[in-house]
Amino acid sequence: MGVWDLVLVGLVLLLGLCGVLVPGVPGSWLVWAAVMWWAVQDPQPVAWWVLVGATVALFLSQVVRWALPPRRLRPSWAGRRVVVYAATGSFLGFFLIPVLGSIPGFMGGVYLAERLRLGRHGEARAALRTAMRSGGSSVLAELFTCQLIAGAWVGAVIWG
Repeated sequence: MGVWDLVLVGLVLLLGLCGVLVPGVPGSWLVWAAVMWWAVQDPQPVAWWVLVGATVALFLSQVVRWALPPRRLRPSWAGRRVVVYAATGSFLGFFLIPVLGSIPGFMGGVYLAERLRLGRHGEARAALRTAMRSGGSSVLAELFTCQLIAGAWVGAVIWG
């Protein structure tokens, strides 16, 4: 597979990661489709293992999301500022504390956005709990899974 094809797959993966954060955009499907296209175009065993792992991970992610209590995103959670802070925290956490840092990074981003908006620690903590209960945990599960898949793809491309 050529460099431009890998760049295109990477851009679709990035679009999928951003799509997870936008309601109505099938971000996880874009991530899976990018990995599938890469595996079909580059038929090496590592590519197929990444595709199988991505499929299993996305299936388990959907099971976790369905197991969570059904909640709708409320306006306080769905605000652009909160989503941007949460996404930035998640991506920074994913790289600063490899892989598992995504979870505290996401929650830290939500907390920081609410702390800046509300000004007090107690109110920001309560807003974080509300945000995670009203849909943030579902978004976090899907985003974390897609980050794992993208990380596996990058690792397979670099070392495979």
